[in-house]
Amino acid sequence: METKKQNGSIIAIITMMFLYAMIAFVTNLAAPIGVVMKNDPEVGGSNFLAMLGNFMNFLAYLFMGIPAGKMLTRIGYKKTALAGIGLGFVGVLVQFISGIEALEGYSDNVIYLLGAFIAGLSVCLLNTVVNPMLNLLGGGGKRGNQLNMIGGTFNSLAGTLTPMFVGMLIGEVTKDTDFVDVNMVLYIAMAVFAAAFIVLSFVPINDPQAAKVTSDTKFEHSPWNFRHFVLGAIAIFIYVGIEVGIPGTLNFYLSDTSARGAGLLANAAIIGGMVAGTYWLLMLLGRIVGGSIAGKVSSRVMMITVSAVGILLILGAMFIDKSHTTSMPVFDSNAMSFVMETVPVSALLLVLCGLCTSVMWSCIFNLATEGLGKYTAAASGIFMMMVVGGGVLPLIQNAIADSTLGYMFSYIVPLVGLAYICFYALVGCKNVNKDIPVE
Repeated sequence: METKKQNGSIIAIITMMFLYAMIAFVTNLAAPIGVVMKNDPEVGGSNFLAMLGNFMNFLAYLFMGIPAGKMLTRIGYKKTALAGIGLGFVGVLVQFISGIEALEGYSDNVIYLLGAFIAGLSVCLLNTVVNPMLNLLGGGGKRGNQLNMIGGTFNSLAGTLTPMFVGMLIGEVTKDTDFVDVNMVLYIAMAVFAAAFIVLSFVPINDPQAAKVTSDTKFEHSPWNFRHFVLGAIAIFIYVGIEVGIPGTLNFYLSDTSARGAGLLANAAIIGGMVAGTYWLLMLLGRIVGGSIAGKVSSRVMMITVSAVGILLILGAMFIDKSHTTSMPVFDSNAMSFVMETVPVSALLLVLCGLCTSVMWSCIFNLATEGLGKYTAAASGIFMMMVVGGGVLPLIQNAIADSTLGYMFSYIVPLVGLAYICFYALVGCKNVNKDIPVE
């Protein structure tokens, strides 16, 4: 009996790891496709408008977060995951429709944004499933955090490959590049969603809270009654904005060959995507390291360390002139290998921030949901709603980048965000509401 239970847990963990990768794949389609949108003559080179796809993707969390938490409580983890995968297929299909030649002018952009929104509903549902599932399977605490970090490793791997893969398929972006040029990526995405739906339908997943939380369970309070959760929800809103804004704006900066951008890269759009992909690669490495030590080092200590280092890296990037350059390894799609490329020193420092952001999601989730008991599913739904920060903060950051203040000053947004996360790790994460019953 015990062996059967362990096998079921292993299957559930492996399934959650795969869903983690799918989340990153869908989410990270927005930024490289945004470069195509930016070069559309109708958009006129606006970073703000080019970031709208990313915004729509994350805006969906605001609408789906609470319903997703309720779905998790009522229909369980497996059915919620299947609903998310089904929505993901529809979202990618709508994005594919935006590339049909009959659609001209703003029509293709609007349909693409609708597809990005539907895809956002999908990843919101999937995120609502994987985070509490792994935390509960690990029994909370350091072990729960460790499983989420390992899941984050698969997330980062997909996040690393996606902009590189899209950049390789699109090639050099010009005003004539259209959404139809990314169809191969969308074909692959739809195939992955279809296969995942079929496989997951036959995979047995036991709900770790099935016996504890039922339709008869009474909820006298809510996650909002816990101070450490409220402050953690704000931290998640800010964190996702930081995670997306740093490489997204960097991609636009390096791809911009005007005086406002880096202005020194050959094949700027390709290299920009590859450098941004390196950020996600460092997130992958950071999560591998974080996952290996999470059983020994507390989430709080990790958060304090990485937020402080991140603040220093961004300050350095903001104040170093773009004329100061260095070499860093980026993936060359022609050579199919890593090559050394000349980039501004500021770009290298921003890429290194990937090591810092790599462990933040799982640490914040772990700290904010610790001790919530039966309120964990509802808390996960609220957390997903707060992921809308991944659309809001980058939009604000790129509005600043479009202004006379420029790209580097726009990093004041993630800088202030990291300061708050450091505050949460130092003070805000303590559970001061232990008197509230959670069983």
